[in-house]
Amino acid sequence: MELDDAYANAAYIDGAEAYPDKWAGLAATFRERTTCEIDLPYGERERERFDLFHPRRLAKGVVIFVHGGYWLRFDKSYWSHLAAGPLAHGWAVAMPSYDLCPNVRITDIGQQIARAIDVIAARVPGPVRLTGHSAGGQLVARLAYLDRVENVVPISPVADIAPLMKTSMNKDLRIDEDEARAESPVHLPVPKVPVTVWVGAEERPVFLEQAEALAKRWKTAHVVEPGLHHFNVVEGLADLQSPLTMAVVS
Repeated sequence: MELDDAYANAAYIDGAEAYPDKWAGLAATFRERTTCEIDLPYGERERERFDLFHPRRLAKGVVIFVHGGYWLRFDKSYWSHLAAGPLAHGWAVAMPSYDLCPNVRITDIGQQIARAIDVIAARVPGPVRLTGHSAGGQLVARLAYLDRVENVVPISPVADIAPLMKTSMNKDLRIDEDEARAESPVHLPVPKVPVTVWVGAEERPVFLEQAEALAKRWKTAHVVEPGLHHFNVVEGLADLQSPLTMAVVS
């Protein structure tokens, strides 16, 4: 398809095939040594579950991280270690899974994450901050308008999903023009809460372009972090002192 190469991240990252196992290993180790509750339900479907990580003191609120994978792959179990940064600053961290395409549409996934946010917010007092990567960046940007959300950091967001109609992924995503307009943050009103659009300087051009387009459309902060690509741009969330963590918790 016309844009397959434009959205092919792994093909342009050295050692890309090793990243999923690396993420899963780091995440499993982190869960073993961190106070957490696993597989809490936010709905009745098998994947409507979230993990909740607790800081050592009363939480200031909750950071919700939504994973990526083009709405086609992965679940919450790969990303637990990314809770470390916000946890160190006294924030609880929640990570939901969601159903994957083609079993559902992107619109359905957005509705699932909205329910997850409601359930998580009811469980953890205080403000809600959202961050998510790639497809997760689209989801958290799309939901920046929910009650109690006070800050949103979309990381490498797919801010306009319309171009994906020209990729072979759309066989499973099934995006049409109506859904592209309704679910693309670049077509939505400017949120009333602070937003920082984050992207790695070494990402594919389309991700740099999409991040810039969203930041311009919403007139938000826009950070292009040097030296990082699509697979390691999220790693800052594991570091309490990283600029990415500070953008989420400050």
